[in-house]
Amino acid sequence: MKGFFSNLKGDMFGGLTAGIVALPLALAFGVSSGLGPSAGLYGAIFISFFAALFGGTGTQISGPTAPMTAVSMVVIADIIASNDGSLEKALPAILTVFLLAGLMQIGLGLVGSGKYIRYIPYPVVSGFMTAIGVIILLTQILPSLGYYPKEDEEFVARFKPQAEEVILQNILKEEAGEGILVLEDFKETISRAGEISQDNILKESQILAAKEASGALGAIKVFPKALSNINWLELLLALGTILIIYGFKRITTIIPSTLVALVVMSGIAVGFGFDYRPIEEIPSGLPIPKLEIFTGFNLENITPYIFTALTLALLGAIDSLLTSVVADNMTKTKHKPNKELLGQGIGNSIAAVFGGIPGAGATIRTVVNINSGGKTKLSGMVAGIVLFIVVLGFGPVASRIPAAVLAGILITVGIGVMDYKGLKAITSLPRDIKLGPIRLSSEVLIMVIVLVLSTFWNLVYAVGIGLVIASLMFMKKIGDLTAEASDVKPLKEEKWKDELDFPDKLEEEVFIKHVKGPLFFGYTSDFQQLTAQIPDSAVTVIIRLGRMQYMDQSGLYAMEEMLLELKNKNINVLFVGLLKQPRYMMERIGITPDLIPKEHIFKDFTECVKYLKTTVSVRS
Repeated sequence: MKGFFSNLKGDMFGGLTAGIVALPLALAFGVSSGLGPSAGLYGAIFISFFAALFGGTGTQISGPTAPMTAVSMVVIADIIASNDGSLEKALPAILTVFLLAGLMQIGLGLVGSGKYIRYIPYPVVSGFMTAIGVIILLTQILPSLGYYPKEDEEFVARFKPQAEEVILQNILKEEAGEGILVLEDFKETISRAGEISQDNILKESQILAAKEASGALGAIKVFPKALSNINWLELLLALGTILIIYGFKRITTIIPSTLVALVVMSGIAVGFGFDYRPIEEIPSGLPIPKLEIFTGFNLENITPYIFTALTLALLGAIDSLLTSVVADNMTKTKHKPNKELLGQGIGNSIAAVFGGIPGAGATIRTVVNINSGGKTKLSGMVAGIVLFIVVLGFGPVASRIPAAVLAGILITVGIGVMDYKGLKAITSLPRDIKLGPIRLSSEVLIMVIVLVLSTFWNLVYAVGIGLVIASLMFMKKIGDLTAEASDVKPLKEEKWKDELDFPDKLEEEVFIKHVKGPLFFGYTSDFQQLTAQIPDSAVTVIIRLGRMQYMDQSGLYAMEEMLLELKNKNINVLFVGLLKQPRYMMERIGITPDLIPKEHIFKDFTECVKYLKTTVSVRS
């Protein structure tokens, strides 16, 4: 405990500053997610406190982040849509998915997967982060203009015929579930249809209108209507917020510009008595656990979202560990990746139980904490406590914040989260693939695919597709490079340093194969062509394996097939420099000693040459 309080003053000030910075972002992310500002605050409180307490990065400040909120937004919208547009009905399933993501993060930490997160290709991360920025920008344009599709009577009226059809379908589904046959009891169907009110139709129409306008593509679709229905007060509040955020940074960075913008623009709106749109009410008092997660648990409701929960868990892990690396560089310390995942998982799990949105390590808040004097876990816990005090004492005051102000804050977040480094590199990366007459960079192609699919289709599937494409391209490149480097040539055409003194009289009979890289499934087809390249004059083939550090099962069986074919041709095979992992693999299926006896395996080329000279002299 002595170390825990070793930097009490610095941690208190660092945590206080980070908590203040987190306040407007937590509110904005909560509103953006669809669960409301309190969900953002609860997420920030519990994740910040418990991720710091149990995590592996002393100075990390955690909470809702742009990438996590963007994925959460999709989950929330989908589950609400499948629950007749009712947030109340959908909430248990939504929070269960968030809880599952937290538990998955705990699992990732327990199995020690923290060290593997770094293997996710940069183009996938770059495309995803830029897509997050684009999505936030597009989805926040509508509230910054003061346009809400559900409240546009003309727009909602378009969906009334479809709403009536949906309601009728729901009636038929209810009857089917109750065992009522429509053709036998048509009167019951007519009776239930007669109970449909105009309010029911309007409500369903609003749900359909909101669904049509949701996401980046939906925002683009309704943008012309938003332009023709601009609420100038809301637009001025949003623009004022953006100008203060960027302008105040030029004056000083000691006070967070987002907080200044929040206070100033909210003060103007309230002080002048403007007729603005406030955010949803933030309940004051202690957060209450959402026990319906457990009491109303239904596996069928969350089964379609298990992969989404895994994506949230992985995304949170990447986000947090990248921030941990930044913290390490600033503090000259070393974080514990698996412990960090454990802490993030615990924080997200507890936040879900209390109705909070998921989050991760937040880079800007962590940097602010370090620069303000934070050095230990206490700083992250203090940041959570600061936000908890805001909820307890200032909920009613915070509820008067204009929605347009939070939209303005999120627009600056969207601009800031995009990966400009990756975008700038588009023109400079080598064009290593050819699609018809066009030459492209494979890395740029992956980034653009992930960017477009994430923005206009599905964030979760886009990342999966990006990973698959990146993996396939990587395997092809490695396979091509290995095949090129390992081409079979007579000894006289290619000599390594220790082969220069090889006896001339053996060069026509002995061929050498240099395997210069891993033998895996991306290279097996080229490797199997070895036997076709060896002329009939060959008596012995030396396979040099000192640079083949790894072989997978496909490579193992390719090696076995090649050796069997050479054996059928009565060609003697010698191994030189067989390494530990390939040796183990070959021993498992009997390649050694069945096909290659131990006396035909040599540590180095010199030993192999001595053996050849002995066998040649015996034959002659």
